[in-house]
Amino acid sequence: MPGATWKIYWNEYTKNTYLYGSEVLFHAKDDIEFKNELMPPGTVIKSWFSKTNYQATRIEPSLPMIDGEGQYHISLDAAVEPLDGLIMKLIYYDRYDVEAGIQIIRDGEGDFRCPLKTFSYELQLINAGTIRFHFHSITIMEVTDGE
Repeated sequence: MPGATWKIYWNEYTKNTYLYGSEVLFHAKDDIEFKNELMPPGTVIKSWFSKTNYQATRIEPSLPMIDGEGQYHISLDAAVEPLDGLIMKLIYYDRYDVEAGIQIIRDGEGDFRCPLKTFSYELQLINAGTIRFHFHSITIMEVTDGE
């Protein structure tokens, strides 16, 4: 029996988006075109969070709450050149917002398990040598025994 599945989209709110010299076109909820010919590799293009301060940012959390006991699979749905031109980075925080771990996901997909003391986490989309891509969504799926 498959576990829970969540789709993460790139919302039009641009606060957590790298905008310097970027061209971001919102064609549809699941079709965002991003172009930036001057952005250096290693730049965080977009961030999503599992916990936000709504009073301060007026943003609702865009990542699902996950538990430290579970195992998850994450996959990026984006048309990108070169194929390894985007990296996903998961950053885990404890209840005091102190970093509790990091995981890098290459090749568009991978499995992850967050540290037991994880209270919240952040997902970053990082430039690994691309200048343009079409972003569709990111899927996080709970992996249950037997899958």
